[in-house]
Amino acid sequence: MPDDPQPTVISTTKTKSHPPTRDEEDDVISNAIGEFGKWQLLHTFLLSLFNVPCTWHIFAPTFHAAERDTWCARTHAYRDIAPKVWRACTQPNGDFCRMLDVGNGTGGDWEDFAAMCTNATGLAMVTCDTWEFGGEGSTIISEFNLVCDRKNLINFAEMMFLGGVAIGGLVCGILSDKYGRKRTLMASVLIQTILGCAIAFSPWFLVYAILRALLGFISVSVVFSGFVLAIELVGGHWRTVAGISYLFPVSVSYMTIAGLAWELREWRQLQAAISLPGFLFLGLWWVLPESPRWLLALGRTTEVMSILESACKFNGKKLPPNLDKQLLPGANDEPVENVSVLDLFKTVQMRKRTLCLFLIWFSVYLVYYGLVLNLGNIGGNLYVNSVLQGAVEIPAVAISIFILLKGGRRWPLSLTMVISGIACALTVPIYLATADMQWVVTSLTMISKFCVSSSNAIMPVFTAELYPTTIRNIGVGAANVSAGIALMLVPYLWNLVSCYPKLYWASFSQTCLK
Repeated sequence: MPDDPQPTVISTTKTKSHPPTRDEEDDVISNAIGEFGKWQLLHTFLLSLFNVPCTWHIFAPTFHAAERDTWCARTHAYRDIAPKVWRACTQPNGDFCRMLDVGNGTGGDWEDFAAMCTNATGLAMVTCDTWEFGGEGSTIISEFNLVCDRKNLINFAEMMFLGGVAIGGLVCGILSDKYGRKRTLMASVLIQTILGCAIAFSPWFLVYAILRALLGFISVSVVFSGFVLAIELVGGHWRTVAGISYLFPVSVSYMTIAGLAWELREWRQLQAAISLPGFLFLGLWWVLPESPRWLLALGRTTEVMSILESACKFNGKKLPPNLDKQLLPGANDEPVENVSVLDLFKTVQMRKRTLCLFLIWFSVYLVYYGLVLNLGNIGGNLYVNSVLQGAVEIPAVAISIFILLKGGRRWPLSLTMVISGIACALTVPIYLATADMQWVVTSLTMISKFCVSSSNAIMPVFTAELYPTTIRNIGVGAANVSAGIALMLVPYLWNLVSCYPKLYWASFSQTCLK
């Protein structure tokens, strides 16, 4: 596979008329409005901002389910006993799922309780049914009692969300190719905002999990519809720049949600705070254009002309003479046949390309989101780690632009994945050392995050370049299904931390290096 491949055009009709190829698109549209100008800069910037609420929603469970100090709740009679004393007596081994059966007591005074603790050898162990939690505010763990035998429900909720991402990537990709990038994007933003606000009012955990699944389904549509629209508004090497720059707000989102979570310790308040800004994006319906390349591929030349006129005026250019006639060869004389996922496997070359991309997306997403969503388990301060991971992503994305422009596609993608895998592998022996080496673990984690962030930036651009316009969004969406499978595994990989931390990092290392 060459470094900068030209996509194979899949014919959508049996007549001589056909959707324009990438070269034809660039000849007509880029020659008319330029490959990049003020018009493209404005709209690609606005489209990149849609990443902010999406990233907030993805990362929110890190704070929704932040681990707090937990212990079996004091009985009513002993409510005035200090938590530290209560725990030392009733849960001496630190197990907050069972405690000594001290009963409700008689008066709950200190003397009676102290005497009972002194002669606790004859007391039986009972299973706790209520708990108390340290720290400020509330989390879904403290509100829905997601501890002990209910602890795995946290992973279940996250799997529901990420499963929604997997399915949504394909379904919404098909809708975007059929109904347009803009319509799919704006409809998805509206639904995403409503679902996000509804989560803040979840009365039960099951409702929370279901709404999170629907949110994952629709959020991936926002991300990929916006991404495809952004790269289809520009031409030439600016597609690479626009595709990578589209990810800059992601890093800012990691840092800003850490600040929001620090101020808003109640998970419902935090959820509302990251959802309400979505209503502001609905106003962009009157600002953003539809993709002229998508319209041209469908032969809707009148709408293409209107968009190009507006773009030329904004860029201070004049429309080329006879532009309407230049657009005619790209128009279809007959309706375009419906495209489907099967088009990704029509030819031998397309099958190989698609399967390779599936494997790459699986590997990158497993490591990237395994690091992003596992911040609470790597040690150190959760809020500081969140800011750090956002900070390292900014130069990673910036460097990816330079690498893609100068170094092709395949080798930079391979190299960044290998370095990320090596950094993960080096954390394994660190866990054999003392806690004083925590700074080394954090440093290696950030190095791995830096490299896999670069891989994550390169991958969507590379994928979009490999498919023609008519199936581009389906291609990106289908690749996202394999990524979604990886995402569904991430919550259960967290369980390796409690069993044997080295296995967690070793699994990431092997995934990157395979």
